[in-house]
Amino acid sequence: MKNPSAVAFHSAGCLCFCLGAASACGGSDSGGSSSAPSASGAAGSSSSAQAGSASLAGHGGASAGGSGASAATAGASAAGSTGISGGSSAGSGAGGAGSAGQAGSAQAGAAAQAGTAGSVGSAGASGGTSTAHFSFFVTSLEAIRRESKSQNGYGGNLGGLAGADAICTRIAEASLPGSGAKGWKAFLSTSTVNAIERIGSGPWYDRNDKLVASDSAGLLQERPSGMTTVNDLPNELGTPNRAGTGTGMDDNHDTITGSNTQGKWDGGSTCNDWSSATGSDGPRVGHSWPANSGKSWIQAHTAPGCEPSVALVQNGGGSGNGIGNGGGYGGFYCFALKP
Repeated sequence: MKNPSAVAFHSAGCLCFCLGAASACGGSDSGGSSSAPSASGAAGSSSSAQAGSASLAGHGGASAGGSGASAATAGASAAGSTGISGGSSAGSGAGGAGSAGQAGSAQAGAAAQAGTAGSVGSAGASGGTSTAHFSFFVTSLEAIRRESKSQNGYGGNLGGLAGADAICTRIAEASLPGSGAKGWKAFLSTSTVNAIERIGSGPWYDRNDKLVASDSAGLLQERPSGMTTVNDLPNELGTPNRAGTGTGMDDNHDTITGSNTQGKWDGGSTCNDWSSATGSDGPRVGHSWPANSGKSWIQAHTAPGCEPSVALVQNGGGSGNGIGNGGGYGGFYCFALKP
């Protein structure tokens, strides 16, 4: 019978030799030595750190670090069973890899969040610039009906110049919140005030940030001298008031001004300075888009009267006492003092 102690000693020796050889093969291409487990641990630590650095590019690096940590832990366990000191070095390498991987993931996440924030900031910045100079529009039929609470509009009674200015302000604010604070003025003359003297010195821009005119000289042309749709002046939404609304062919160009071509009162009717919706003595009107009956945006002809009316079908100069009977609805121009 063999001595049990001798058998145990022989088995342990074989196990130690096999594990040592395996560690040496894994740690160095040049052959095994008693220091091979420690060298293997150092190499694992270096590789793990590199994996942690690589994780800056994404989570793939972090995953690689995690795999290295598992392998190193297994090595530490084997080393502990056989008493090989290199196991503790491998454990340290695994811990380093895990920390580096976590740091790499955190940095990658922070970079991703910063990129997202930058994109949002850029989008926000571009969103606020296209309407920054909004300072001109023709009141649309929809806005006149909404503000007057009547399908026929106001007629000539706008509540005087103060009432007309307030209408401009409300329409501007509804179109672009915050723009109501720009100091809106209706382009209307009275027996004591000239329209051109009420609206500041320019420049003025439409709702799409396109120039209407740089100054009064550019404005007092047959058509404004700017880059907007001068032959179909835009409403508060930035839409050409004929081509972009209704049927696209509505006869809606008559726009009340009470002014001559220089934007001044010339002794004609102003519907009792914009406080009356009765009578057959209509005010001067300009054309928001040119027609055979007149091309000036300020003065083309005289409206039939001051009564509320909407007439969008071509009927020549119109008849009756309606302010819109010649092709319009009693709309007017609005300008802001602060473009």
